[in-house]
Amino acid sequence: MARLSVNINKIATLRNSRGGDNPNLVQVANDCERFGAQGITVHPRPDERHIRYRDVFDLKKVVTTEFNIEGNCQEQKFVDLVLANQPEQVTLVPDVLGQITSNHGWDTIANQQYLRDIISVFKDAGIRVSIFVDPVVDMIEAAATTGTDRIELYTEAYAHNYLTNKDEAIAPYVQAAETAHKRGLGINAGHDLDLHNLKYFAQNIPALDEVSIGHALISDALYYGLENTIQMYLRQLA
Repeated sequence: MARLSVNINKIATLRNSRGGDNPNLVQVANDCERFGAQGITVHPRPDERHIRYRDVFDLKKVVTTEFNIEGNCQEQKFVDLVLANQPEQVTLVPDVLGQITSNHGWDTIANQQYLRDIISVFKDAGIRVSIFVDPVVDMIEAAATTGTDRIELYTEAYAHNYLTNKDEAIAPYVQAAETAHKRGLGINAGHDLDLHNLKYFAQNIPALDEVSIGHALISDALYYGLENTIQMYLRQLA
């Protein structure tokens, strides 16, 4: 069964919209774990429009499941933040300044040497590394030579095409996952996975380790409640 890591960025967005500390990010993280989530994900950005750097330190003190910090490793402040907090996993995403949300994976061929160097920084600190990639076999093959422990498949294209042709939508992800598994890489996935498309994805991706879900899960929680929503997502992975 793939593990569910809840991305709590949207909780921080709601808090920041009014200032203060409501909703309380630490309490929400604790509740997510209590309700069954097997990990907590945050994605701090330089403008701190949702997760603030201080939040990462606060969460590190209380998260008892897997703590996953994702973000742009080309920002030295991000690198320093991760090293200072020693999460179980860091996910490296090729964001650019001001980007609304992550929208592409690494070119693991063009950035091969850079990725080798930065991945070694985190692995030398004992932190498991995952890198964000598109479902392209050549990119998976090149990822396998960077030293990364895992890849995270960027699933926006799958989610976009699922309702029109789910078999075509899943096909490149199956091939990418098979390649990654053969090369000894762990497999994570995330972006636009939800209650409609998650089960089919999990059933068809071999050796799927973890999914990271934020926007859809938090949105569903407005209707179903947080505890019930987390249980609903866990059932999709069973």
